[in-house]
Amino acid sequence: MSELRESLEEYLAIRRSLGFKLTDLAYRLRNFVDFAEREGVSYITTELALRWAQLPTQVQPATWAARLAAVRRFAAWLSATDLRTQVPPEGLLPHQHRRTPPYIYSDDEISRIVRAAGELSSAKGLRARTYSTLFGLLAVTGMRVSEALSLDCTDVDFEARVLTIRGTKFGKTRLVPVHPSTCDALRAYRRERDQIVPASLTRGFFVSERATRITRSATHATFVKVSREIGLRAPDQSRSLGRRPRLHDMRHRLAVRTLIDWYRAGLDVERELPKLATYLGHAHVHSTYWYLEAVPELLALASERMLDPHEEV
Repeated sequence: MSELRESLEEYLAIRRSLGFKLTDLAYRLRNFVDFAEREGVSYITTELALRWAQLPTQVQPATWAARLAAVRRFAAWLSATDLRTQVPPEGLLPHQHRRTPPYIYSDDEISRIVRAAGELSSAKGLRARTYSTLFGLLAVTGMRVSEALSLDCTDVDFEARVLTIRGTKFGKTRLVPVHPSTCDALRAYRRERDQIVPASLTRGFFVSERATRITRSATHATFVKVSREIGLRAPDQSRSLGRRPRLHDMRHRLAVRTLIDWYRAGLDVERELPKLATYLGHAHVHSTYWYLEAVPELLALASERMLDPHEEV
């Protein structure tokens, strides 16, 4: 193991001991160290960090800035013990943050995604059942992909019809109630899964045929494959997981559909928003407010309600 890689692992261990998960950051910085080793460089330089940060070509400038910022923080820590380390100054890759507009799936698109996933082939036949159930669950609950993949068997309470989401994006635990039909689908999956992969072999709810918890990379790659097959993505987009429509857009769909239903039912959306924020696991309700300006139909409904708060929309 190189000296730079040893330093990185120490840096990650220290930050994790302080409560940070660092899953994405660890992947990103290890990728940077891989790049440095291929280049034959044993310490961090500004030039090296800039070249690595700008390797992805078809991304927003914000992605370049985020990659450079990750190296900058690592370099700042490492510079205390390795005087050769150069800390890239701020502002080298300026950008204006812009959230990607949500893609709102239609009911028909969700149905086709689930059906196509249900036709995936595999040696034991579990892959199709796993991904069709997973994609359906994401569509009806708006859970983050990482939350669904982290579910343990004990986190699914069929009697109470509640999912327990542990260690979320913000380190909290929340309960997600689900519809009886969703419980039926999850129960059917568990029954078929247990016939192929004994429950004693893994704690994970969604598993591969090798009795391991399925990964985010495999999930996103499978979604890209399925969405290409049904015509949601063009063939040349197959290697870009970030292009629309994304798997994460299923979360946006749940939020937007809920808000539209509330407006049309004449509910006080301002008052209801904290409920949706809690269900989705948003740290602050302003993250939920974003949908009101990001989706034209919601913005129009909100404007009509503001003009005449007593008129049914």
